Amino acid sequence: MKNKRLENQLNDEINAFLAQQQSLMLSTINNEGFPHASYAPFVNHNNELLIFISQLAAHTQHLLTSGKAGVLMIEDEGQSEDVFARTRLSYQMEVEAIARDDAFWPEGIRLLRDRLGDRIDLLSQLGDFVLFRLTPVAGRFVKGFGKAYEISPGSLVAELTHITK
Repeated sequence: MKNKRLENQLNDEINAFLAQQQSLMLSTINNEGFPHASYAPFVNHNNELLIFISQLAAHTQHLLTSGKAGVLMIEDEGQSEDVFARTRLSYQMEVEAIARDDAFWPEGIRLLRDRLGDRIDLLSQLGDFVLFRLTPVAGRFVKGFGKAYEISPGSLVAELTHITK
């Protein structure tokens, strides 16, 4: 983006929007090729998102099989001036399961606990919960009509390109 001041302002807006969210909408593909919509609480860490979900949930199996997901965070309808132009962030993600014996596991659990509360301690004792790292491949920030921006590949927030077509 040529206008660095605008880009910095948009980056601040994206960071603030991310910080306001505690959960994301998750899009996965099942074994028959159909989309599956769900949600998961998350934490933003080092330009990646961490989620901690049960293997009993369909989306967990989809993530383990495909290693890919779509993510959406969207402004609450009650807070929006126009239901057709809600502020939103969407990403295409590569997904990696983090094994319980991985060196990052305790750090990931701590980050989730700090952001989402003590329930994580109980869930981390249950053997069916899986910690996932979601890394952005592509993203888009939309804040209204004519205000859509592509986010540079591999980033939750970074260089933006105004979408004009």
